[in-house]
Amino acid sequence: KSDGMPTYNFANVVDDHLMNITHVVRGSEYLSSTPKYNLLYQAFGWQVPKYIHLPLILGEDGQKLSKRKGATSFIELIEQGYLPYAIINYIALLGFSPNNNQEIFSLKELLDIFDISCISKSPATFDLKKLTWINSEWFKRLSHEEFSKLAIPQLQKAIKLKNVDLEFLTSIVKSRISFISDIDKLVAFIDTLPEYSTDLYINKRMKTTKASSLKILKDAMIALKDLANWDSHTLHDLFMLYIDNKNIKTGQALWPIRTALSGEKSSPCGATELLSLLGKEESLTRIALAISKLEFSLK
Repeated sequence: KSDGMPTYNFANVVDDHLMNITHVVRGSEYLSSTPKYNLLYQAFGWQVPKYIHLPLILGEDGQKLSKRKGATSFIELIEQGYLPYAIINYIALLGFSPNNNQEIFSLKELLDIFDISCISKSPATFDLKKLTWINSEWFKRLSHEEFSKLAIPQLQKAIKLKNVDLEFLTSIVKSRISFISDIDKLVAFIDTLPEYSTDLYINKRMKTTKASSLKILKDAMIALKDLANWDSHTLHDLFMLYIDNKNIKTGQALWPIRTALSGEKSSPCGATELLSLLGKEESLTRIALAISKLEFSLK
């Protein structure tokens, strides 16, 4: 205290002894007070406990993490969309470095691998970007049933188009999200085709131009109008046959289709899957619109 009496140290030692504490785990900022505790234990003739001093956790500004400086509770992180498994995984690695390069651990794996000797002496930084990455990795680890319970309600809110295969969508968005809320943006094109520039049809890697894309889309429109079985396998076989007959690369044929259906630079799945998801009527409507846009652009 201000008068020099070690009230806190004294009470702490007595309290720990009466509760039969054998190991004390605390922050490294208390390392300097340890000799005072030990003198008190020795004065009473009591057994000195084992000490484990953990490194401080700092905010991204390099300051000690506190309620005033960015500290977030477990519940708050859950509310922000982080999975409990991911939070535990990340927190366990703050100031702890396993002997291998593994970073994603289940609770059992953490228990098996934990070793006091691997605790760092340097402060650890609470990095939300790293936590977000671990969260995305944990989504990939979830079983199909676990992920479906989280994803399908979100998909049902995000998609109004009828007869969309939500189970299939669940399987393809799983590896593409960091948070469940990311699903909304990934599937937004299903209900509403975004406004897009015909420059999207120009792709050096796929070797497509506006003119070549227009030809592909016109051929696709003719073939798809007469297609009786509208499923991903039939659609895939149809385009593979077309690619063989025209002796062109897969990307040259499918990039224009994917672009016409999604209106995006990237989509959660390929052209034939998009055709199957959107259904015949919606797919043909979007391809017809793409043909009109390209014809106008090439005038």
